Amino acid sequence: MATEKRASYRDQTYWGRPIPGFGDPSAGVMVWGLAPAAHGANRTGRVFTGDRSGDWLYRAMNRAGFANQPESTHIGDGLTLTGAWVTSVVKCAPPDNKPETSERDHCRPFLRREMEALRSLRVVVCLGAFAYEAACTEFAVKPRPKFTHGVEVETGSGVVVIGSFHPSQQNTFTGRLTEPMLDAVFRRAAELASY
Repeated sequence: MATEKRASYRDQTYWGRPIPGFGDPSAGVMVWGLAPAAHGANRTGRVFTGDRSGDWLYRAMNRAGFANQPESTHIGDGLTLTGAWVTSVVKCAPPDNKPETSERDHCRPFLRREMEALRSLRVVVCLGAFAYEAACTEFAVKPRPKFTHGVEVETGSGVVVIGSFHPSQQNTFTGRLTEPMLDAVFRRAAELASY
């Protein structure tokens, strides 16, 4: 995917490798995305950085007090997170931005290591149904409540899973996801993480 460059980025060197999560090692909130965007994280080397989904995500995280600034354009732009860790379920940009469950399963050990390193973890915010299904599988939630925006699931391990529509253009351009809706998810995550 790193060889297929968008014209506006043709002079840039794409990261083109698995994308690690980043944030505050003492985070109480962990945000799970789908996979790195082909011309976002796959280009910049940091999850939700340099794409429109990230613009929405970091604005919401900034308003909720998790991010020091409302945007992230490149890996050295000064973005820092407090109380939050951002990652993706699949670590490499999938073809057509459609990861398969086999890719999710292959990347699961990496995601699990990130979770285990976050000793204060209280909340997992899942951006989209794919991330939500991965979280319910990881925490052995049965029966799994239907994915909807704002769904909250007690996992029995002290971690609450919150579902959110993904801040992709398909959702934001159509109004399926609005900024107040995403803000409400992060306000709730902050409340749950602070008990």
